Amino acid sequence: MFRNLTPVVKNLLLITVLIYFVSAMIMPQLKAIGALYYIHSSKFLPFQFLTYMFLHADGWHLFSNMLGLFIFGPLLEQYLGPKKLLTLWLVCGVGSGLLYSGYTAYRMNSLDQEIAAFNNDPTPERFNDFVKENRHLFRTGVFDFIDNFSRNPESKELKQRARENMSQVRNIQANIPMVGASGALFGVLIAFGMLFPNTQLFLLFPPMPVKAKYLVLVYGLYTVYNVINNNPLDNVAHFAHLSGLVIGAILVTYWRKKRDSFY
Repeated sequence: MFRNLTPVVKNLLLITVLIYFVSAMIMPQLKAIGALYYIHSSKFLPFQFLTYMFLHADGWHLFSNMLGLFIFGPLLEQYLGPKKLLTLWLVCGVGSGLLYSGYTAYRMNSLDQEIAAFNNDPTPERFNDFVKENRHLFRTGVFDFIDNFSRNPESKELKQRARENMSQVRNIQANIPMVGASGALFGVLIAFGMLFPNTQLFLLFPPMPVKAKYLVLVYGLYTVYNVINNNPLDNVAHFAHLSGLVIGAILVTYWRKKRDSFY
């Protein structure tokens, strides 16, 4: 099975798995340095747009991404050539990081606007709305605080505590890291679906055959749904997945128009 691995796919697998074990067992600080942070975070460094895609949150995260590369990568490399497969992987990975950073900046701007609105009019209602939208970042005791604030809406001390709580939540949100090669993998997935749409794939769950184009369509729709739904308790960067799909589709479309450059 492993004999069928193509050179770029094999090297990407080896490098990513090696980095995972080094960061998990020898140098845990690698993840803190190499993960992708909000561009205005004190932890952000420009090289993170590349390094984040070689780091993973846990073993299952690593396994699922590398399994996808293992399944779809070799045939793509044989068809596109090693340079284009590597370009696809890196461009989709880095591009996903860039687009996700833009998305994060938009969300942080919305957060800042809510905080500014509260500072201009510090009412319990505004604070309660803020907590509802960001409840996953608050401690459980915040609801007791809301009750107290509602009963004493003119308290300067409670207004100040509310401001401090909101500032803490903003700092938490600004320093949530993103890791993983999912954006790159989704680029590979869309490329496979576009270039080999009628290839039959056999799913494990449920155990049934499905054409590649339908599998990609389901993944795409599911990703769009999660981006729109925006569940605050979901720690998966669905927008990065969607970005990988879009960038991968653009690359393949461009390469199709330049068929003489395939090698």
